[in-house]
Amino acid sequence: MEHWHIYHGEIPDFLRDYLRLPMLRRLRDVGMNCGCEYTSFPRFRALEPYSRFDHSVGVALIVWHFTGDAAQAVAGLLHDVATPVFAHVVDFMRGDYLKQEATEAGTEAMIAGSRQLRALLARDGLETGDVCDYHRYPIADNDSPRLSADRLEYTLGNSVNFGLRSLDAVRRMYEDLAVGVGDDGQPELAFAHEALASDFADAALACSGIYVSDEDRYAMQRLSELLRSAVDRGILGEKDLYATESEVIERLLADPAASAEWEAFRALRRIDTAPAAGPEAGWRRIAAKKRCIDPMVLGQGRLSELSLSFADRLAAFRAQPQDYWVLGGP
Repeated sequence: MEHWHIYHGEIPDFLRDYLRLPMLRRLRDVGMNCGCEYTSFPRFRALEPYSRFDHSVGVALIVWHFTGDAAQAVAGLLHDVATPVFAHVVDFMRGDYLKQEATEAGTEAMIAGSRQLRALLARDGLETGDVCDYHRYPIADNDSPRLSADRLEYTLGNSVNFGLRSLDAVRRMYEDLAVGVGDDGQPELAFAHEALASDFADAALACSGIYVSDEDRYAMQRLSELLRSAVDRGILGEKDLYATESEVIERLLADPAASAEWEAFRALRRIDTAPAAGPEAGWRRIAAKKRCIDPMVLGQGRLSELSLSFADRLAAFRAQPQDYWVLGGP
């Protein structure tokens, strides 16, 4: 699902060689929806392919469009190179349900360890330290609920992929953005018009609801348990988590027990909920990170300050409980 043309007319020549790096090419086979797209849940089974490669290129183009700075654009391009297969599922596997940051570990080492990448950086007058941590660049990344290129890209991408907004609506939102100054004094992407900020924020909140929906949380938990079991039994090694999803699935299918678990995961299509676990096997109580965006309107402030309705809906989302039990089935 490539929609890069919305972000910038074309990929700058200096970025094209980076896209051929093996660490970037691997991301073509690591999805943005954390394995949920392999299930049979109606919400996910019809999704268009949307990879970490698509997302990374989009982030780089957004950063370049608004800053014209090569270091920031390359940092944005490389920010997901250490993402494992099924992305944040591995955070679940490692017990990092609420922050979902464990998957960022290893980014600097991976970048520093690539001779090809270091050669490209030298060509462009850059060093590893300039590009190994996109958090240092506020347009590329900042703290929630601010709007950064990273949050912007996956929100626009998933707004289209989930069928929440049309490509034309997403284009109108993007074209309304400019670089403003956030309440922390740092540069931040902001909307010129409240109506478009509101449309974007509504779409972002709908996406956030999907990211922590019962189906999403249950699928990620079940897949994390499958991966944990495969690693513990030697079907997968830790290094295999940094291969491609196709390669990992092939390894799982080669083992009868893992194959049966994978097919049960693939068959998930319904969810039951209850205040307490029932007698059936498979009940889980799952907490997960709540992502949200409260965008700025240039010269006016954050949308939650301008719209009581949005402020109420954002507060309601943040207050939604995750302490009940869920059970998925075919």
